[in-house]
Amino acid sequence: MAPNSSTRIFRSYLLSMSAWTALSLLTGWQYHIFDQSVHFHTSLTDMLLLAEGRGAAFGLLTPPVFYIVRRFASRAHEGWRYLLVCFVGAAPFMVLWACLRWLILPAWSPTLQQFVSRTTSSPLSLIHAEFADVITIYCATVLAAHGYDYLERVRRQELERSEYQQALAASELQALKMQLHPHFLFNTLHGISTLIDSDGESAKTMIVKLSRLLRVALEQGGSEMIELQEELGFVSEYLDLEGMRFGARLDVTWDIAYPTRHLLVPHLILQPLVENAIQHGVGSSRARSWIEVASQVTAKGLIVRISNSTGGKSAKGTGVGLRNTLARLRYLYSGEATCSFVIGDDNTATFTLILPVLGSNSRLAETDRSQEGELNHARSNR
Repeated sequence: MAPNSSTRIFRSYLLSMSAWTALSLLTGWQYHIFDQSVHFHTSLTDMLLLAEGRGAAFGLLTPPVFYIVRRFASRAHEGWRYLLVCFVGAAPFMVLWACLRWLILPAWSPTLQQFVSRTTSSPLSLIHAEFADVITIYCATVLAAHGYDYLERVRRQELERSEYQQALAASELQALKMQLHPHFLFNTLHGISTLIDSDGESAKTMIVKLSRLLRVALEQGGSEMIELQEELGFVSEYLDLEGMRFGARLDVTWDIAYPTRHLLVPHLILQPLVENAIQHGVGSSRARSWIEVASQVTAKGLIVRISNSTGGKSAKGTGVGLRNTLARLRYLYSGEATCSFVIGDDNTATFTLILPVLGSNSRLAETDRSQEGELNHARSNR
C-alpha cells in the first residue's frame, strides 16, 4: 500500500478514535450520574470503561463507513434503491459492532451491575440489548459521512476552479508578454530603418545592440519576476539604442534608490513605459528632450516613476505596450498595485507605478550597509 494511503488511513482512525474517546467520556459520566439517581451503586470507573468500550467499537467502524459512502455516494441519484442499500447496511454494521464490543470488553450485566465473563455471554446478547442505540448511531454516522463527502466534493471543485483560473490567468499573462516582444521589435526596427541610408554604421551598431537585447529578453522570458536592477539594465540597453537614433536630442537621468535595486518587479514592466515616453516625448518633438527613471521605497510600497518632457504636446499614448502593462499589473497583483499617468503644468508627463515590496530583506540590509559604508568613507575623505 502506498505511504500516502497508509498515512491517510492512520489519520482517519486517529481522528475517529479521538472523537469517540472524548464522546465516550461524557457518556460514561452520564451513565454514572443516572445510576446514582436510581440508587445503583456502580463506580465511575466501570461506567467509563463501559462507555469507552462501546465508543471504541464505533470508532473502529466509522472510517470504513466513511470510505464506503465516499465510494458509492455518486449513486445517491438512484433514490430509493440507494436508501434501501444504506438501510440494509445497518445489519452488518450491528453484527460487526457487537463482535468488536465483545472482544474489547466483556458484556455488562444490568442486573448484577458488573462485567460478566465472556463464557456466559455472546455478541448476540449485545445486539439484543442495544440494537436501537446501534442503529441510531449507524444512521448518524452514515449522514455524517454524506455531509463530509459533500463538503469534500465542494472543496475539490473550488480547488479545481482555482487551479483552472490560475492556469487561465497564467496563459493570458504569457500571451500579454508575447505581444510585447513583436511590438518592441517592430518599433525598434522602424528606428533602425531610418538610419540605414543616413548613418549605416550606427544602424549596424543598433542591430548588434538589438540582438543582445532580444537575447536577454529570451533568457529572462521564463521568469515572471526579476530584480529591479535587472529590469533597469534592460531598459538602459534599450535607451542606448534610442540614444543612437536621437543623438543629442535625448537626455537620460537615473535616480534609483539603492534599497530598491534588489526588489522584485514584473519582467518587461518598465520597457513599454519608457518606449511610450520616447514615442510621445522626444519622438514627437524636434527640441532637446529628456527622460528620468526614478525609484524609492515608502510606506506605500515600491514607487517607480518614469518622467519625460512632452514638448507642449498632450498625447498620452494608449498603445499595445501601455495597455498590456496595465493588464499585467491586474493579473499579477490583483489590485495591490496601482499606476497613474499625469501631465503637469510644466509639460512633464509622469507615469507612476506603486508595487508591493517583494524581495530579500537580507540583501536589502546588505545593500543599505554597503551604501552607508560608502557614505562614511566619503565623509572621512573630506
